[in-house]
Amino acid sequence: MRESGILLPIFSLPSKYGIGCFSREAYEFIDRMKEAGQSYWQILPLGPTGYGDSPYQSFSTFAGNPYFIDLQEFVKKEYLSKEDCKKMDFGSEREKIDYGKLYSARFKILKKAYKNSKIGKDKKFQKFIKKNAYWLDDYALFMGMKQSFGGKSWTQWTMDVKKRREAVLKKYKEELEQEVEFYQFLQFYFKKQWIKIKKYANSQGIKIIGDIPIYVAPDSSDIWANPELFQLDQNLTPTFVAGCPPDAFSKEGQLWGNPLYQWDYHKKTGYEWWMKRIAYSFQLYDVVRIDHFRGFDSYYSIPFGAKNAVNGKWEQGPGYEIFKTMKASLGEKAVIAEDLGFLTESVLKLVEGTGYPGMKVLQFAFDSREESDYLPHNYHKNCVVYTGTHDNDTTLGWYNSINSRDREFCREYLHFQQGNKEGINWELIRAAVASVADLAIIPMQDYLGLGTQARINTPSTLGDNWTWRMEKGAFTKELAEKIRKMNEIYKRIPKSHSTKGR
Repeated sequence: MRESGILLPIFSLPSKYGIGCFSREAYEFIDRMKEAGQSYWQILPLGPTGYGDSPYQSFSTFAGNPYFIDLQEFVKKEYLSKEDCKKMDFGSEREKIDYGKLYSARFKILKKAYKNSKIGKDKKFQKFIKKNAYWLDDYALFMGMKQSFGGKSWTQWTMDVKKRREAVLKKYKEELEQEVEFYQFLQFYFKKQWIKIKKYANSQGIKIIGDIPIYVAPDSSDIWANPELFQLDQNLTPTFVAGCPPDAFSKEGQLWGNPLYQWDYHKKTGYEWWMKRIAYSFQLYDVVRIDHFRGFDSYYSIPFGAKNAVNGKWEQGPGYEIFKTMKASLGEKAVIAEDLGFLTESVLKLVEGTGYPGMKVLQFAFDSREESDYLPHNYHKNCVVYTGTHDNDTTLGWYNSINSRDREFCREYLHFQQGNKEGINWELIRAAVASVADLAIIPMQDYLGLGTQARINTPSTLGDNWTWRMEKGAFTKELAEKIRKMNEIYKRIPKSHSTKGR
């Protein structure tokens, strides 16, 4: 079936709280997507973020970001007053997130809501804690202890706490009982509100595509609670970390710094932790995009402490076995394999063996020096095409930054005339939607015709990433109708979204 969707992170939604969240605007976005004939809403990882604000570096692979909780529910329940919310400074810019102000204001008001909730007596809350104990107990204690250690990474805690000595953990659980319950409270409302949005989207014929990073953050409850799953020494210091080798774009490669998996141990357990992680992801999403899919075939291993990625080497990953286990354990699930970049024969064989669709990105297609697999005439049906991803510039920003030869090739390929009032963004959108790919996903910024100022992330940089927000009212009925018409032309509108008979 030919379908299409929109890529927009939750944090990029408009709202009154300084960041996109599970508020009324999320439901309005879903309504507008349906008007536009869309079948998928792709988001970024939902986890709680730390230093750098990246959703790909989360304190937990299971927990949700407290920033996304809609405060209006707490106002309705009288845990907060409208005045409480108005007094908080969440940042003044409507199209940009101020994470510094957000951190200070959000946790202050969430703590007040928690104290007024008397949540401990709530039977649904107790049921939630019990059901999610396998990850929530460790996460809530981890976050409580992080606060008691002044926000420091767990790697800087005292050794008895790092090594989870039973007597020490018992002491902290008693001392931090209220703090632990606060973090459980946040996860209870995060899950409750998100599932409500997901159900609403599904009722409107829209599926959610979620995103799980292959690696976990160095400062995470996952590593602290399960050190045996990772390549660590006796002092719980990583021995090797993740990254990418040097290439034409980076002479020193990319040093990500995430601890690598102890795959032999995972295999002995029947990939138990991974099965729990993936199963939980399918509670949150209808489709899961697995980031850096090639890491399951082979991964780049860099000695811990190295200043760059030059001296790393490739190691063998679990290969098809982990997906065979997944299919046996969880059944057939909808997965997108993020297979971008240089792919070896073994990686291509792994993707083909799983049957999962890979990704095509049009911004990677127009290199005038060589033929590209990303050019639409080279596609096969079982793939997902994007104009760009969260790691790319917007289409307008990209087009204005490429060299003149590539720009000329792009114009010739798309038969784009300079001065065309539609703009190059619409020509790239048309190429994606017209292609044979089963699914076409377009970033919202490209539909809005925005430039580099609306870029989500510039890889390997810190500072101005993950901050863009859509202006309220930007996704108009007129734009939805324009999107619908293009998708109708190229047969990407499902029958459930048909306007006939309305």
